[in-house]
Amino acid sequence: MVSYAKNMARHPIIVNIIKSFKQVLKSKLFIPFVVLSSVIILVTGFLAYYFFAFTNKVYPNVILAGTDIGGLSLADAQLKISKNILSPEVLTLSNKDQDFLINPEDVDFSYNLGTSLQNAYKFTRTGNIIGDFKTRIDLLFHQKYIVLTYDYDAEKLTNVLTAISDKISVKSTEPSVKLIKGEIIINKGAPGNEVDLESLKQLIILAYAQNNFEKIEIPIGVVDKTLNQNQIDSLRLRAEKFIGKDLQLKFEFNSFNLSDSDLISLMDPISGYLKDKISDKVQEIANDTNRAPQNPKFVFENGRVSEFQPALDGVSVDIEKLTNLLNSSLDTLADSTEKTLSLDIPVVKTPPEITTGSINNLGIKELIGRGTSTFYHSIPGRIHNVVLAASRINGTLVPPGQTFSFNQTLGDVSQFTGYQQAYIISDGKTILGDGGGVCQVSTTLFRSLLNAGLPITERQAHAYRVGYYEQDSPPGLDATVYSPSPDLKFINDTPAHILIQATANPKNYSLVFELYGTSDGRVATISKPIVTNVSAPPADLYQDDPTLPIGTIRQIDFKAWGAKVTFNYSVKRGGEEIYKKTFISNYRPWQAIYLKGTKP
Repeated sequence: MVSYAKNMARHPIIVNIIKSFKQVLKSKLFIPFVVLSSVIILVTGFLAYYFFAFTNKVYPNVILAGTDIGGLSLADAQLKISKNILSPEVLTLSNKDQDFLINPEDVDFSYNLGTSLQNAYKFTRTGNIIGDFKTRIDLLFHQKYIVLTYDYDAEKLTNVLTAISDKISVKSTEPSVKLIKGEIIINKGAPGNEVDLESLKQLIILAYAQNNFEKIEIPIGVVDKTLNQNQIDSLRLRAEKFIGKDLQLKFEFNSFNLSDSDLISLMDPISGYLKDKISDKVQEIANDTNRAPQNPKFVFENGRVSEFQPALDGVSVDIEKLTNLLNSSLDTLADSTEKTLSLDIPVVKTPPEITTGSINNLGIKELIGRGTSTFYHSIPGRIHNVVLAASRINGTLVPPGQTFSFNQTLGDVSQFTGYQQAYIISDGKTILGDGGGVCQVSTTLFRSLLNAGLPITERQAHAYRVGYYEQDSPPGLDATVYSPSPDLKFINDTPAHILIQATANPKNYSLVFELYGTSDGRVATISKPIVTNVSAPPADLYQDDPTLPIGTIRQIDFKAWGAKVTFNYSVKRGGEEIYKKTFISNYRPWQAIYLKGTKP
């Protein structure tokens, strides 16, 4: 055994190791090597002790809402926190000499201490080995402040702060531009201030989270969009471009007109146009235009259509396209010398399940003509008569090749057939008579015939210009009737029956006539009425009336200017003119007449 040891000591490898060790002992690196090894051993030992010592404990220098809970178990930390952390208190918000109080109960504020302690404990125990190691080492040199976990009702807090803001904020005045009686009026705006609600909310949350209930100064921001002189001058020049201009948006028979004052109100005082107002206008148009698909109804009884509803496509305004179109059209109109710009409203259509033509064999498939009128300021008797007469024309069928007579279709007009007294023109006077207002119906039908391109064989204008017929129309587009003459007549020269539909709305004082049949491709053109030979009305006439008390004045007739109105009516089909006529209306100047009481 001894000899074996001696032999091993003489082994070359052992001999080399011994030589190397002797050289190290004699080397200058020996002492640093020993020091470094010692440091490593000490550091390793310290870290092992550090990590072991804080097993199931919060690591040192962890501060929860101002309370040092480092080195404590969760149970001990819970006990310490419970003693040091106060329940949420009333917070005071200050603005100059005003104080506002916020009670925790007002916003349902409460602390969650259990969750808060778990957050502090798990701060160094995320599962990321390298990250947790760095965090634990950093805690030896730096404190970590952790806020309390809390619950509150965000909506209630917002409501409380909004109420406070309303009391102390000074609302700024937005700059604006308007057109009033042809004059551009610019309000340059005024500065204001408002509470920074988001910043204030964060300050309140932080105060509760840190369990710090010192008074909070309310953050106030200045809001100032006031225009300077250069901006005012620029805005005025932009607005002047719209004076006297209008924009018309159309779909089918509906039209939306934006006057110069409407257009100017859409302008952004700085540049471009106001997005909110553009959006509101587009939505307003969409609300009046959109409709669901409509299947037809057709009930034919005793030679008349008692119930009719045409098939209609569903319509939905393309909001994005209309918004872009409106913006670009405003720019176009501003830079144009044209006074009017007309646009078609972009829509998306959805067809109905059933078409009109599929439910009848009379050729009534589509709308071929439409006429409208309004009768604002009519007396009750006149409104009653308009509605009654329209209902008796409504549903009339005119076969192909037949001549329609308004008087014949309407029948007797008297109190015996349900009509009331209203003003009529008779023997050169305006008097109360049965059926006053029936001419509103014949006038509206006349306009629908013109729109449909039908040959009108008999029509007569009123003796003088009647204000009702010029509320929504130029002069010269009226038609008077009185049985047996004058009458309104037309010929159905289309290949199918024509259904006359009348709708009177006494609530908005409107009357609409629609003609349904089969279109043969004809297109009607009506020239702009030309007004000539204008003459002033005669002087007012006062007549003594012994049936009225002295001092009583009663107007029985109304003044009107005389004029000659002419317009041309042309109908073409396939480029060929198939009908033309010139309508001439000679309106007499009309005298206002007053009755003067002479009865004692």
